[in-house]
Amino acid sequence: RMMSRQSQLLELITENGRMEVSRLAERLGVSQVTIRKDLIALEEKGILRREHGYALLYSGEDINSRLAYHYESKRRIAQAAAAMVSDGETVMIESGSCCALLADELASVRHDVTIVTNSAFIAGYVRRRPGARVVLLGGDFQSEAQVMVGPMTRQCAENYFVDKLFIGADGYIAPYGFTGSDLLRAEAVRDMARQASRVIVLTESQKFRQKGTVALLPIERISMVVTDEAVPDEVVGHLSERHVELVRACEAMDTPLRKP
Repeated sequence: RMMSRQSQLLELITENGRMEVSRLAERLGVSQVTIRKDLIALEEKGILRREHGYALLYSGEDINSRLAYHYESKRRIAQAAAAMVSDGETVMIESGSCCALLADELASVRHDVTIVTNSAFIAGYVRRRPGARVVLLGGDFQSEAQVMVGPMTRQCAENYFVDKLFIGADGYIAPYGFTGSDLLRAEAVRDMARQASRVIVLTESQKFRQKGTVALLPIERISMVVTDEAVPDEVVGHLSERHVELVRACEAMDTPLRKP
């Protein structure tokens, strides 16, 4: 399937950081009116911002900017994960760009799904969706990641029991499992995982080539991984040995491919 025009647009802005509307229209072979409509739609999703005839990303540390990187791949991962959630279900979702897109998908295409999250970003990201039902866990607010952490987050999470917790990851270490980049956020993930029957990791395949700095969850605690088609073969083998189901969101199909 060809990459959508909005995804091509995001790739161009990601590569260049800041681009004129006229230049984007020229590169993509469409009118400036069409490009402006695309930019308005992407700005409403919080992925980029418009400024005096230009389109640009947010600062590199902002979660909005991370949404723009490999947006099409992340969107497919989110769609594959959303297909696993039933109408009327309550799920937990932790922070991250794939997780934010999952929340947006659930609020858009599912009915009566309640999202329990420690991510203030996710709560804000889906607030305009008519189907958005969000429970925001309390705690100490980390302003950069826009998440709640600490003992109060654990106490709030203990009020819920869900079938599925969806989390992101910053890296992967084969003998252990998934890793993060912040100790307090990792503790919040473990606290939320205690309240879920199944933990599902949503991550781009490139994260399997990164290590992260703090332990997140051991591989034995993971039920499923949803990623893209470029997951390394050695990781496929390791997940299979540990009986973790692998779902590769396929570019050429709307239906995700599952591998044991």
